[in-house]
Amino acid sequence: MSIRLGDYAPNFKADTTAGPLDFYDWKGDSWAILFSHPKDYTPVCTTELGYLAREKAAFEKRDVKIIGLSVDSVDDHIGWAKDIAETQGAAPDYPLIADPDREVSELYDMIHPGEGDTSTVRSVFVIGPDNRVKLTITYPKSTGRNFEEILRVIDSLQVTARTGLATPVNWQPGEKVIVPPDMPSYEAEAAFPAGFEEHKPYLRYVDAPG
Repeated sequence: MSIRLGDYAPNFKADTTAGPLDFYDWKGDSWAILFSHPKDYTPVCTTELGYLAREKAAFEKRDVKIIGLSVDSVDDHIGWAKDIAETQGAAPDYPLIADPDREVSELYDMIHPGEGDTSTVRSVFVIGPDNRVKLTITYPKSTGRNFEEILRVIDSLQVTARTGLATPVNWQPGEKVIVPPDMPSYEAEAAFPAGFEEHKPYLRYVDAPG
């Protein structure tokens, strides 16, 4: 199954380090990050899960819940958490899904040909309050993810969902945003009485509302 942007994120039930869980019930009307890691007790994953544990508050500030997955067992997840705490300074305090039967992995197409038939690649799904997929990124097993970039994208997704505007290259919160080209200038003038910068009729910048 190939999941595209705008699709509903498939719901599932699974055992996790936080107990049995229904994904939609757990997520509620929040944003969520669902990410897979190839295997427990591996080095790159150890750094990733430790980072997310240390930076969990940054995601919570944005009303984003975190949930991870691998094909290993809950017991393995719990044992590995001790190593993560020892080496990374914090243990995961978000759920980790045990997926030994690969049901969730297959549902989200997290096992790719050429990367092994039993372990997941580094997939990331950002899912909105409407349960639709807003972002998908897949990294190779050998490359650790940049969760700072994923946070930046979440900031952009939340601004654009709230305002209908767009964000330019390398945008950071607080910087100017872009008026979409399908909004005529007369509508833009009414919507943004403080004015906007027109570089071209299709390239217009405005301060981010709020």
